[in-house]
Amino acid sequence: MSKYLTLGKFSVGMGDRFGHQGKAQLRACILATELGADVVPVWNKSNREHTFIGTEPSSLRAEADAAVKALGWRKPYHVDADHIRLETVDRFIAPSDFFTIDVADSIGKPADARSVTAFVARHPELVGRIAVPYIVRPLETTRTEVERIADKFLLAVQDAGKIYRHIARAKGEANFITEVSMDETDSPQTPPELLIILAALADEKVPLQTIAPKFTGRFNKGVDYVGDLRQFEKEFNEDLAVIAFAVDKYGLPPTLKLSIHSGSDKFSIYEPMRRALKKFEAGIHIKTAGTTWLEELIGLAEAGGDGLEIAREIYAYALEHVNELCAPYDTVIDIDRTKLPSAATVNAWTSGQFVSALRHDQRNPAFNPSFRQLLHVAFKIAAKKGDRYLNALKKHEAVIARNVTENLFERHIKPLLIGKPEAAKTAPHREAIMA
Repeated sequence: MSKYLTLGKFSVGMGDRFGHQGKAQLRACILATELGADVVPVWNKSNREHTFIGTEPSSLRAEADAAVKALGWRKPYHVDADHIRLETVDRFIAPSDFFTIDVADSIGKPADARSVTAFVARHPELVGRIAVPYIVRPLETTRTEVERIADKFLLAVQDAGKIYRHIARAKGEANFITEVSMDETDSPQTPPELLIILAALADEKVPLQTIAPKFTGRFNKGVDYVGDLRQFEKEFNEDLAVIAFAVDKYGLPPTLKLSIHSGSDKFSIYEPMRRALKKFEAGIHIKTAGTTWLEELIGLAEAGGDGLEIAREIYAYALEHVNELCAPYDTVIDIDRTKLPSAATVNAWTSGQFVSALRHDQRNPAFNPSFRQLLHVAFKIAAKKGDRYLNALKKHEAVIARNVTENLFERHIKPLLIGKPEAAKTAPHREAIMA
């Protein structure tokens, strides 16, 4: 394969819907680096988010570059064209150097029968018993099973190849990082399925450095993982084992690692993930986009005055339009509408009450996951406020930035990549976060 831009071992996808928290996000990476976790910041924003907000991909590059310059960051960083397809990628090509190729819509659509036959003929090693280090029992497949899996995933892989080559022709193969996303599908990929997907991507000569598979359980927006933690840990470990095996077997990039989408706020899985990463000496890419928007709201509410007023207004409108807002996210939110307070109740809340309901602190009895999930999908309401919302972000920058940095560092990066024992000895005080 051609030479390609490489991604560091640990990377964090940092979404910023309104383009004002680049420095606050980067400060979290600086704090992590000071504690020995070399984190690569990757600013990401999808075509859908740009469309909702009314921004262009070039604005995300400008934000990232400005943050890096302002804080004197000397290490690598990237700008991700998140969840692109062939029909949406072109506007991202110039400003982006990381492309998340989303082919979930093609999963399950039958591939050309001749392509399936040719794939199985090229890979007789995929039929039978396959001993994968660190997976206790060998994988066992029949030719019929390999054909079935290829028929399910081959078209999606071929689409990934088409999109990759389209980007490469325009940008040059050495100038970007490739991720392939297959997480937005009905069922988690089994180890044989992931191995077959990786073999097919190698055939397509896609030098992917991250892959986002589907895991068991619910990865709901803005709240903790819901599911069997032991099953998740088993799947996570098996995926790491399959990736290591495929890198060696098929010549995929040695930097290839898992990407966890909707990875923000999944606090209960960070410790199992950290154990597995240490065991395999593996890297990880975790996307944390939506949590920044919620920290903006928390910061506005905490600021009081006009900031709290805007936060209340956004909730009231969201409650009134709950069906419309939730419909596109039906598979990734679980809102108990009986737990949503009335607009009148929220309008009477103090800053502290609003923040307690919204901040993801499971020890706080006032924390309301349904309230948080509804506001997670309500960023379009803030966009409609235009300059009023953006001016509030500028006015209350200090308190918002403190919340953004603390959330990303203390609740996400540190437990996942550093761990409690080491972090407890050197963790900065809240007041020092913005120093």
